[in-house]
Order: sequence, then structure tokens, then C-alpha cells
Amino acid sequence: MTISSLDGWIVAIYAVGIFALAQWVSRERGEHKKNAQDYFLASRALPWWAIGTSLIAANISAEQIIGMSGSGYVIGLGIASYEWMAALTLIIVGKYFLPVFLKNGIYTMPEFLERRYSPSVRTVMAVFWLGVYVFVNLTSILWLGATAVHTVAGVEVQTALIALAAFAGAYALYGGLKAVALTDIVQVSLLVMGGLIISYLALDAVSDHHGVLAGFRELTAHFPDHFQMILPATNPHYKDLPGLSVLLGGLWVMNVSYWGFNQYIIQRALAAKSIREAQKGIVLAAFLKLLMPVIIVLPGIAAVALAPNLPRADEAYPHLMALLPTGIRGLVFAALIAAIVASMGSKINSIATIFTMDVYRAAFPQTSQERLVLVGRIAAVVALVTAGFAAKPLLGSFEQAFQYIQEFTGFFTPGICVIFLLGLFWPRCTATGALVAAVASAVLSLVLKFAWPELPFMDRVGVVFLACMAIAIALSLMERPREAALKVDLKNIDYSTSAGFNIAALLVTVILIALYAIWW
Repeated sequence: MTISSLDGWIVAIYAVGIFALAQWVSRERGEHKKNAQDYFLASRALPWWAIGTSLIAANISAEQIIGMSGSGYVIGLGIASYEWMAALTLIIVGKYFLPVFLKNGIYTMPEFLERRYSPSVRTVMAVFWLGVYVFVNLTSILWLGATAVHTVAGVEVQTALIALAAFAGAYALYGGLKAVALTDIVQVSLLVMGGLIISYLALDAVSDHHGVLAGFRELTAHFPDHFQMILPATNPHYKDLPGLSVLLGGLWVMNVSYWGFNQYIIQRALAAKSIREAQKGIVLAAFLKLLMPVIIVLPGIAAVALAPNLPRADEAYPHLMALLPTGIRGLVFAALIAAIVASMGSKINSIATIFTMDVYRAAFPQTSQERLVLVGRIAAVVALVTAGFAAKPLLGSFEQAFQYIQEFTGFFTPGICVIFLLGLFWPRCTATGALVAAVASAVLSLVLKFAWPELPFMDRVGVVFLACMAIAIALSLMERPREAALKVDLKNIDYSTSAGFNIAALLVTVILIALYAIWW
């Protein structure tokens, strides 16, 4: 595929425009200098629309767009469970998790663990998250994003990687979370618009230009196996999406951990003006998650009809982009870059936040606010440079890097989910129980992977979660209660929600029931 000069100009206008907007929204007013709360939590003043769109921008990057389209090409609509079940997870996070975090004025997830358990739990988890964010998540966004740009536009991978890292750093470093979150409305709008365009044109092409509805009917008629949400055990891809476990098992653990306890996701909600504003943002994100399969998975299914013999499934989305007319192609390419840059900006901001607030400030508690901001910026630069050098050695040899990354993080997800859920809702849980559960998560996952290789990944996550929960509860009951040592309020929490939130939660639930009932 070639990018014309018009397409190039459209991408350039996007890049200049988003950079200028980021600098404008994060500019200083008068003599005010950014403090830690300004830089890392956007002065705790984010409006609902910024929270909702920024949650999606942080989540959706090149690996989701190209990888999930490829899964749609091979597996079908079943892969949409990752998106649709996330919508319901977000509602749970807004109802039961955010009230605790916001009531206690939490900056970071490791800070909550210190106030709930002990400083050692905070330190262990902060170092763990920094390692995962830099060497797993940020490297994957850089490498897979650069690979996507190479596939679509032919730019050499290393050149694309350096350009993406430099642009994301320039766009996010000065303003911090405020620059990222307040520009994400543009990034997500571009992402949604580009995705809808490619879905529209793909479905129209499937029907030989008789319209998108005709194209959709043709897909469901000729490829019914690609419209099964719950895969039977006889399906060749059952191990990836193991039947009812998608609704009742390990996917819940992964979603709750990702959307509820992941710093670079939850940080947007921690920066809200109020709990009601945060919950409105969560609702917006939930409805956007319901829409995501239309702009990510559906094009992959359409590619089955338009290009049935692709050598690799991940070529489905780039192949459809090659069909786009000049100008529209540039717009969709800009949307792809927007997804990469927005996700990367969110990641480096969270790395800076955890390093500064959980590692540096813990070692130097008297540090001034201005120095904390400087340390955060330096940490972000170091993280970007480190990930840039590490990306190819770590991921360059993997044909399916995203799957390896999912499996690696899945080793730790059950333990993280256990220590936070017990930390939020069972004051009796002790620091010993939490630390052992976190370690046991990795050990048990590794043992099961080799001792029971036929067990689907998603089921393994569910089994390890239950085992870690049992371990944490048992060890906690063996110790004397230390509730008086808690430095976090777990009792005086108002879990009530507005009528609008309740109606939205009901609507999300009804839509999900209808979707699964139609394509069971």
C-alpha cells in the first residue's frame, strides 16, 4: 500500500494539530507553576467527557486495532467478548471501586496498597508495575505500533519506532495527564470516525455496493461460523475463547484487574472533579466499548469475504486500508497513529506517576512540588528511551507478540485482582496474605502452563484466581487482626449512584443480553 502526498498532508496536519492542542490545554496561567497534582492528576479537575474518551484512548492501540481485526478474520465475532464484557466491568468499577479510591484521595494504585496493607506491598508492586509497563506494555505499543506503520505505509520499522516515541514524548511530557486527557476527545473521535469509515466501505464492498446492511446480511449468510459469540468445544479456536468461560470465568478476572486496578487506566478517574463526574465518564467509556467491535472486529470479518486467502490474519486491516480512496486513506491512517500515540502518552504518564510518587517521593519525602514534576518528566523520557532500545530485542523475534504479552501479564493478573478485591472489601486481609497471593499467582500459573498445557489460558486465569483467593484468606485468618493499622477508610463509603448512572447501567446490561442472545 502506498500513501499519497494528500494522505501524507492529512497525517501531518493531524500531528501538528494534536501537538499544538496539547500544549495549549496544558499552558500555565499567570504565575502558577505545575505541582504534582497538576501534572499527574490534571489538578483533579477532569470533566466526564475527558475521562470517558481518555479511558478508551489509553486502551485502544495498534495491537488492538490490527490484532483484533486479525482475530475477527480467523475467529469471528466471538473475540468481541473482550470489548463487550469490558463495558459491564466498567459499570462495576464505577459503582464499587471508584468511591473507595476517590474518598481516600488516592494518587496511585501502589499508594492504596501501602495504606491498606504495608509499605513493603507498595514497594514490591510499584517496582513490578514499572517493570511491566516499561518492558512489556510500552515496548509492545512501540514495536507493534511501528510494525503497523511499516505494514500500512512502508516506513522502515526502526524509523517509525523513533518517530512515534519522539512524537508521543513531545505531545505528553510538558502537560502531563492534562495534556493527554484533554486531547483524547480528538484522538478518540478520529479513531471512531476512521473505524466507521473503513467498516462502512468494507461492508459496502462485500455487497458489491448495494449498501452496508446488504453487506452485513451477506456476511451472516455466507460465514455463519464467524457470528458465534460462545464457541463450542468442537471449534478449532475453543482454546482461545473457551465457551461459557468467556462469560463466567477468567475473562472477568482479566477485565476487573485491567479496568479497576491498572494505573494507566484508572488514573483518569482518579483525576475527576468528583465521584459523579468520574461515574459519568465511566458510562461514556462503557458505551464506547459496546461500539468498538463495529470498528475493530467487523472489518476483520468483512475481509474474509474480500480477501479470503491472506497469508497472515493480521494483514486484514491493512488490506482493507489499501482499498480506501486517497484522502480517506490518510484520515484512517491518522486514526491509527492517533490510537498508538494516545495509548503511549497514557503509558508514559503513568510510569512517571508511579516512579515519582511511589519510588522517588518514598525515598525523598521532603522533595518540592516543582522537583517532583521534573522527576516525572525525566522518568518519562528514560522510560521511552529504554523501551525504544528494548523493543526489537524483546519482541522482534515473535511472530505473535501480542499473544505472548497477554500470556505473560496473565501470570500476575489473578494475584493482583485478589489483593485489591480483598483490600477493598475484606478488612481482615493481611499484608502477608496479599504478598503471598501475588507471588503464588506467578508460580501457580507457570506450573499449570506446563503441567496442564491443554487448559485454555482463560480457564487457567480463573483457576489461579480462586487458588490465590483461598491462599490469601487462609493466611490472613492465621494472623491476628490488624484492622486498627489501616490507613484507608473502607467503612464510610457512599456507594449510591445517580439515576442517570443506574439507567445507563441497566441499558448496558440489556444491550449485552440482546447481543449474546442474538449471536449465541
